[in-house]
Amino acid sequence: MPVLPSLTAWLTDPHPGRGVRLADDSGGWTYVPYPQLAAAARRAAAGMRSAGVRPGDVVCLLMPTGLPCLAALFGVWALGATISPLPPPSFQTDDAYVEHITAVLEQAAPALVVASEEFGDLAARAMTRAGLAGRPWTPQEITAEAVPEGAILEGVVPEEPGPPRPGPEADRPVAPPPESIALLQFTSGSTGRPRGVRVSWQNLTANRALQSRLIGWKDGDGFASWLPLHHDMGLIGCCLFPVASQSNLWLMRPDQFIRDPARWLACFAPGRAAHSAAPSFAFAYAARRVRPHRLDELDLSGWRSVCVGAEAVDPAALSAFARFAAPAGFSADAYVPSYGLAENTLAVTGAAAPLLVVRPDWAALRIGRPVTVEDTARLDDAAVEPGSGWLVGHGFPQDGDGVAVRILDEDGDPVPAGHLGEIAVSGASVAPGYHAGREGGPDSTRFVDGELRTADAGFLHDGQLFVLGRMGDSLKLRGRSVYVDDLDAKVAAAAGLDRDRAAVVALNDRGRAGVAVFVEAAPGPWTEKVTEMLRAELGPEPALTLVAGRRGLLKRTTSGKLRRRHMWQLLQEGGLEAVTTRL
Repeated sequence: MPVLPSLTAWLTDPHPGRGVRLADDSGGWTYVPYPQLAAAARRAAAGMRSAGVRPGDVVCLLMPTGLPCLAALFGVWALGATISPLPPPSFQTDDAYVEHITAVLEQAAPALVVASEEFGDLAARAMTRAGLAGRPWTPQEITAEAVPEGAILEGVVPEEPGPPRPGPEADRPVAPPPESIALLQFTSGSTGRPRGVRVSWQNLTANRALQSRLIGWKDGDGFASWLPLHHDMGLIGCCLFPVASQSNLWLMRPDQFIRDPARWLACFAPGRAAHSAAPSFAFAYAARRVRPHRLDELDLSGWRSVCVGAEAVDPAALSAFARFAAPAGFSADAYVPSYGLAENTLAVTGAAAPLLVVRPDWAALRIGRPVTVEDTARLDDAAVEPGSGWLVGHGFPQDGDGVAVRILDEDGDPVPAGHLGEIAVSGASVAPGYHAGREGGPDSTRFVDGELRTADAGFLHDGQLFVLGRMGDSLKLRGRSVYVDDLDAKVAAAAGLDRDRAAVVALNDRGRAGVAVFVEAAPGPWTEKVTEMLRAELGPEPALTLVAGRRGLLKRTTSGKLRRRHMWQLLQEGGLEAVTTRL
């Protein structure tokens, strides 16, 4: 009989004494032991098989974190099919959201779309526009068969289940080929041209081993997360991998974290969760929102690791939270600043304590040129304040990780340590490519001869990778990818100009994610309208730079494509005949 992947083997041998705790909306938790979750997944798989899903098919899921979502996720994998999670609506209009989901469905061509009741109508609209027949499955259709009767409230001991009863061969989980696609992870945040990353079972297995080393995982360790399950960091790092290890897992929805961040922090008392992951904004947010009396009730001494990623890591946010939470037993040694991206399954590198921070000469940064490091310190020693220009180290691949990192110049040639360039990654975690051949341009993440060219700028210093992030086509905000070509038309409309006279370039402004807006026009009242529009789209966090100049300010290739990274270089060098305003 074929051997099941390590990520699904638990379905046939679930641990009776461990399980998943799901946050409810009354402040409590619902506990689902692994035997009941495995049974739920198998019953969900049976229902999806009856609906026509076969091994290798794609199943799109549009569901909030909860038991029906978990049953569907692992039910898809029990069938040997491919998971493709869809992001729920956020700040877009319904029409913009349906446009994005339609673009995903057209590429994914799923055999089935599973949507919760609250998202069912939007999913149905997108299915119709994508030319897919029928309506999505709803939670009622799953939960009627899949919700285990044994789901119990936290603190109530379940009856000890007996060994799983053998079922017919059709009910056994499928063992897919290792090179087949387990996950189709679409880029988030863009309404234009989302790209699906094809992640294989081999990729997931390799990255699981890497992440286990980064966090020092050992059997019996618990996890806690509020990250959304449509995003790779939340889905892979904080759900699929912990469940595959049959770890005790505390799961919240993002909105539950936003309402009460102390609820997440309370998961890290000794004997509960030891590991988690979050973007750096979460730590600044928690330090602002958690009141002193709540902090007095917390014991964070059981928190051993938290991978910090999904956006540019802000050392000021980490420093502020470490000072705030130290009285509750939190140690900055728990931070694992991590570099990763969906095209490498998830993690590439992660730093171990003590954390190194450096302050480069930002004005002198040039692709392919040496980086001047003006200051070096440890995170817990440095006066790290917002906007002070510090970067935190992200570690470097270790022997046995199966990962290699190079820094490349504009021509794709490697540069020495200490030089700024594009980060390139190779190894067992690198995905086979994009779905339906949706490769990007030279300023985008792309695959070149089996190597992943990330479009992220970085440099090596003192044996560590330091990441500046995108210098061109996109930026990451709160774990969401924002593609600047989606902003070009909105900037032009706000400025009252033709679309070909405005362009947006992603950049890093002294350690802070930001955008530079290039407009072929004289400065005028349009600047306020553009600024207002960008703040509405991006929020208060990113730095904004407005660059106004004559025709020819926007640099293009001979075929007419914008050279965004070249424009960033010229902005750095002061080589533009333009009026530059930093906001």
